[in-house]
Amino acid sequence: MNSLILPPYLHEGDKVAIVSPSSKIDKSFLKGAKKRLESWGLKVIMGKHAGSASGRYAGTVKQRLSDLQSMMNDPEIKAIFCSRGGYGAVHLVQALDFTLFRESPKWLIGFSDITALHNLIQSNGFASLHAPMARHLTVEPEDDPCSLHLKNILSGTLPEYSCPKHKLNRQGTARGILRGGNMAVFYGLRGTPYDIPPEGSILFIEDISERPHAIERMMYNLKLGGVLEKLSGLIIGQFTEYEEDRSLGKELYAALADLVKEYDYPVCFDFPVGHVTRNLPLINGAEVELNVGKKATELKFIC
Repeated sequence: MNSLILPPYLHEGDKVAIVSPSSKIDKSFLKGAKKRLESWGLKVIMGKHAGSASGRYAGTVKQRLSDLQSMMNDPEIKAIFCSRGGYGAVHLVQALDFTLFRESPKWLIGFSDITALHNLIQSNGFASLHAPMARHLTVEPEDDPCSLHLKNILSGTLPEYSCPKHKLNRQGTARGILRGGNMAVFYGLRGTPYDIPPEGSILFIEDISERPHAIERMMYNLKLGGVLEKLSGLIIGQFTEYEEDRSLGKELYAALADLVKEYDYPVCFDFPVGHVTRNLPLINGAEVELNVGKKATELKFIC
């Protein structure tokens, strides 16, 4: 079991970029993110079209592709911060060229719709960061734990996370490659070259505004497709802002617990990752140890 290639960690004075590969964003959040990153001692380069708009998107496909590709190609850029999710990253997946990125790999940071880019980067052999984006960096205080975790990871100090036990947890310890993100987004890449390889993976999932029966349907796809049985562990994060339609006859977590009860790997519920303030940064592609214990769940990066 080998983790993917981790891009170099950052140092004070390094150049980083902010781009908008998905939905358009309020420019005040771009300014706020730039200010926060500069307070970390980083030099921020704003994508030419980061504040653009074309319908619901942050510019046309050509504009969004140009911004992201130019930052991927630039050897002086050490990290690429995606401003927000929404929808649109999938438009870029097939068009991005990794030739120069492989010569100067860099961190890509974001979550939600950015899951499509995480999958793409992993398929090319590199790790990336599922982490808060521009709005979070703007509105949360300087001592916000998730922002500080993000800053520390980028500088090479890897955290050890702990969260309270949940009544549906299945105890156990496992090592594997951490993969995952927004469930609907990576579900949309199932059966493509950018699909998540299940063998030896510790999968984490989260989503927003998806009805429980839609989440269950996606989980059944993973089950019937042989994905769930091959995992080393499962981290079920936050599912938020949905209408509880009672169509499952039970709460969402209980339905997911029933779906995975036949497997013997550890399963953690209610992990702090998703469209919530406490959205812990996770290194997609890193080797981790997951310990689901009697009193708490612990996640440790081995890389």
